[in-house]
Amino acid sequence: MKLVISDSHKGLVSAIEAVLPGAAWQRCRTHFMRNVLCRVPKSAQPFVATLVRTIFAQPSAEEVAAQLARVVEQLEDRFPDVATMLEDAAADITAFSTFPTAHWRQIWSNNPQERLNREIRRRSDVVGIFPNRESIIRLVGSVLSEQHDEWQVSRRYMSIESLEKTMQPMLVVQDGLDQEVVPALMAG
Repeated sequence: MKLVISDSHKGLVSAIEAVLPGAAWQRCRTHFMRNVLCRVPKSAQPFVATLVRTIFAQPSAEEVAAQLARVVEQLEDRFPDVATMLEDAAADITAFSTFPTAHWRQIWSNNPQERLNREIRRRSDVVGIFPNRESIIRLVGSVLSEQHDEWQVSRRYMSIESLEKTMQPMLVVQDGLDQEVVPALMAG
């Protein structure tokens, strides 16, 4: 496990650190944006949301960091709480940038998990009351199986080729010696 994406729940983050040592943690962009927008007046929310989204629209990790700094600077005068929040969460909301850019759209948010949970909830609401534990397990299992099949066949979430690139160690030559280095993916 190289990355876990979740909301910023202290207990969940602590559990991730304890159970998955070495895994990086990415704060869900969508949940973070909701938290940010709660701190600005409704009339300023479109402006702030657009400004914060520019952080994620950058083509490289260096530009993500630079844009984050520019956004913080722009927000400091009008919305100091938001600027502080962005500074404090900088590492958490930009963990995605240590991974290949081909994966960024899939890993800066946990929206696919949320969609899956909504689909399970929608289907279980249709049934209403389940007669026993096995019936809910069958329903949830069938929803998960459908999602798995969809990702395997019609709409691959991440390509096999791009995932294989994340698993290969990088080779760095230093002082004439070959040295295997853990990829930037493992940095957390």
